[in-house]
Amino acid sequence: MLESANLTLILKALLAIAIGSGGVIAIFYALNLLVERLPKPLRQAILPWIYIGPSLLLLTAYLILPTVRTLYISFFGKRSEDFVGLQNYIFAFTDPDMLIAFRNNLLWLVLVTGISVGLGLIIAVLVDRVRYEALAKSLIFLPMAISFVGASVIWRFIYAYRPEGSDQIGILNAIVVALGFEPVGWLVNRAINNFALIAIMIWLYTGFCMVLLSSAVKGIPKDVIEAARIDGANELQIFWRVIIPMIMPTITVVTTTIVVFVLKVFDVVFVMTGGNLDTDVIASRMIKEMFNFRNFGRGSAIATILLLAVIPVMVANIRRFRQQEMSR
Repeated sequence: MLESANLTLILKALLAIAIGSGGVIAIFYALNLLVERLPKPLRQAILPWIYIGPSLLLLTAYLILPTVRTLYISFFGKRSEDFVGLQNYIFAFTDPDMLIAFRNNLLWLVLVTGISVGLGLIIAVLVDRVRYEALAKSLIFLPMAISFVGASVIWRFIYAYRPEGSDQIGILNAIVVALGFEPVGWLVNRAINNFALIAIMIWLYTGFCMVLLSSAVKGIPKDVIEAARIDGANELQIFWRVIIPMIMPTITVVTTTIVVFVLKVFDVVFVMTGGNLDTDVIASRMIKEMFNFRNFGRGSAIATILLLAVIPVMVANIRRFRQQEMSR
């Protein structure tokens, strides 16, 4: 009976896929036939919209309209009934817990972006000179294959803490105790818990930065490097005065991409500490206001602030891409 029910579900899923895919193909084919019957000037003007129209409709339905709705709700009270003006935004920039979240996000931005991009660049330059480059890159990039939640679970075991005198199951505390020190509560000590969480994201994104920057480093003409060596430049001078200036566009793109990722960080904080013990970030605070406290106005205001923080970075990326296209 159970096998029959599973088979029915599988057949329904396959049928849905077939009808959905076939329906989309049929719609595009029918619209294309209709456009082909129009005069040539009109056909050339309409045909592109036939293919990008569905994508625009989906973007409007699932991105633009929800964004506008969120902005609208941010000016209303807890249950979206009473208009409160800018009170939710005033709360976001004056509440002590929100100020801690802003501070933490700034700390994440500086450390994760700086260390991930810096380490990624250094590793990209170093592994470019070894014979086991592919293996080294694969091992460093491997954490990117793990989800944020999966990585957080792994690091919970690494940071695991037991009272002094007990057997330490966490790798870090086992090492600390073996060296003769007292075990450390990495996630409960307010002085270091944010740094412990930041280390997880650095571990995840250093490989990502390394792969992108390694491609840029390999694109530098060998003649330029050799010419610098002939002129008497040492390896450090080549790194600072040749490699970095020549791959600066890639460094900028990678940096802005990591900034966007960091601004949206939520999973690591939620799994590791739940935002407790002064580890909240903007996204985790937004989730708390929206779903824990059921304050839709404040949650929407925080979401809007997060969106406004991301927009300048996206604009900078778009301008960089346009400059690169114009220079080609």
